[in-house]
Amino acid sequence: MLDKGYVGHYPGTAGPGRVGNFAVAGHRNTHGEPFRYVNRLGRGDEIVVRTRARTYVYRVDLVLGSTSPRDVGVIRAVPRSLVKPSYGYDAPGAYLTLTTCTPEFTSTYRLVVWAKLVSAEG
Repeated sequence: MLDKGYVGHYPGTAGPGRVGNFAVAGHRNTHGEPFRYVNRLGRGDEIVVRTRARTYVYRVDLVLGSTSPRDVGVIRAVPRSLVKPSYGYDAPGAYLTLTTCTPEFTSTYRLVVWAKLVSAEG
């Protein structure tokens, strides 16, 4: 899916707007670059997710600039880095997690952007 230019939904994570963690991954520099400028997102920025039924608005809350590709804590239902435990959440909520490779043109580490659901319409 990622190599065809799409954003991929991590299996076992929540759907959009649901309690839990709606976690997705995308490429920054190849295959359609759906996350080309994800590194520019910062606290307070809005991310809009549209489905056939609804539109969900999430607000960026935290950014983890670099972690291990094996840091599976970042996509858990209550996301928290296992590598850098000061990054993440302590309580259930409706989260969105964006992951991509970093630095650009490598797959050495992962950049993680976390956002919280602020509204749902439709």
